[in-house]
Amino acid sequence: MISPDDAFLVLKAMFEEKGLVRQHLDSYNEFVEHGLQQVIDEIGELEIEVPEGPYKIKFGRVFIVREVENDVIYGPYITEVDGTRHEVYPMEARLRNLTYAVPLSLEMTPVVDGKELEKELVYIGDLPIMLKSKFCLLSGLSPEELLRQGEDPLDPGGYFIINGSERVIVAIEDLAPNRILVDIDTRGTNPVY
Repeated sequence: MISPDDAFLVLKAMFEEKGLVRQHLDSYNEFVEHGLQQVIDEIGELEIEVPEGPYKIKFGRVFIVREVENDVIYGPYITEVDGTRHEVYPMEARLRNLTYAVPLSLEMTPVVDGKELEKELVYIGDLPIMLKSKFCLLSGLSPEELLRQGEDPLDPGGYFIINGSERVIVAIEDLAPNRILVDIDTRGTNPVY
């Protein structure tokens, strides 16, 4: 049997090696790299009813669109009012109430009367970027570089910035799947269900 001291040492070593949010980062990276495309592949195509005849759209590859300028790839960026674009770091997103995200595009092929037309790359929305994930501009920065960007070097990441607010996805365990659970709060004058 393992002693409580040994169990504590093992647990401490795990947190030092993996960190507190590694499972969130790994899950997010896997979803962006493979899961998004799997969702698109499961849907495959969309049939649209129009009076002119059969029309459908086939879905192809999903892309996290990044601006390429002088062989430099930028991550999350914003377009200013004057049309200029620049990369945005999490601290700027917090201060300016922005969402720290990258554009997401999808290859779509219209099919009219059974004939495929030319593929188009269509913007479908913005994908929020999890801080410290592979797609985050903070990933791989040294503590000094993080400080220059206004970030806490000890921040483990694993959360999102949406409209300037930090948001986290909370994992919950489903204790009773497909069951309705009712709790009664009797502290007030009328019970609350």
